[in-house]
Amino acid sequence: MARKSTKVSLTPLEKAVVKALLDDGWRNQDVQALINTGRTASINSGRISGIKANASIAPATRQQVEAFQHKKLVFDHVTGLCPIDNERLVRAREAMILAVELFNTPRIAFKAGVFSMLANVAWTYLLHEHYESNGVTIVNRDGFSLLLSQMIDRHDCPISKGCKQNLLAIKEIRDVVEHRTIGSFDLEWLPLFQSTCLNFEKTLTDLFGHRLTLGRELGFSLQFAKLSTEEIAKLQAQELPEHIAALDASLAAKLGEGDADNLEYQFRVVYTLTNASKTKAHFQFVQPDSAEGKEIQNVLIKYKPAEDIWPLKPNEVVKLVARASGRQAPTGLENV
Repeated sequence: MARKSTKVSLTPLEKAVVKALLDDGWRNQDVQALINTGRTASINSGRISGIKANASIAPATRQQVEAFQHKKLVFDHVTGLCPIDNERLVRAREAMILAVELFNTPRIAFKAGVFSMLANVAWTYLLHEHYESNGVTIVNRDGFSLLLSQMIDRHDCPISKGCKQNLLAIKEIRDVVEHRTIGSFDLEWLPLFQSTCLNFEKTLTDLFGHRLTLGRELGFSLQFAKLSTEEIAKLQAQELPEHIAALDASLAAKLGEGDADNLEYQFRVVYTLTNASKTKAHFQFVQPDSAEGKEIQNVLIKYKPAEDIWPLKPNEVVKLVARASGRQAPTGLENV
């Protein structure tokens, strides 16, 4: 979750608000409940009583009390985030949720553009929060904040090589689709987009806790974008426009050996066909890093039982040939 102070002591503002609420006739337990909302380290009723008896504490103004109450009202008890105190994390999560939801919306045709732009925003806010919380200045003298490309180029960037390569690819895609039309090729980069989502979830929860997971909001993610086998075949059969082919070549040229197979760069699903009638045929998806997935990857030749390949025994073959040719079958093959 977002990093918060673990100090039990009340801040000067909290003390002033408590004093003002008590002067307004609030009960001790109601004041205590309000103060503890969103607090990592809760306070006990003794703290409230101590402030009530302390005449040196001046009550907060009406404006301060209203602002304090509003902040407690908008606190999210699920994520532990407040859009006022944790604005970057709230916006990072919302930007990624919007990126996925708009990509999966059937009515939206501009999928690659929307996703690449919003994903860039989400990652920028996330890394800004990381660096800001670690004492790194993210705004320069001209008032401009660190770009995503600048942050992932830092030696202390908290993400992996594959994740960095994925984000650089997303940036290049964004730069192209902002200025060029791409026709029906939005799904060309679906594996890259899926890895962007998975990397974001991992980085978000690793840096700020599993309470911030997007799993609750995004029950259906990019990997569930529906494509029939016919649609996939048509997409692969189409000739890429020159500028999209150039972009793909540019992305590939920046990769080292084995980088394209990194799941943090682009997501791939291993699938097998199960025996079924045409009306009941379906795909069975297998995680590549699972035991079953590794076994599938290691299969070079699939052996069939001899009975399936050669269902007839030698003597049966001889008899069938003799019958078809009109010649007498040789003797001595009865037990073969």
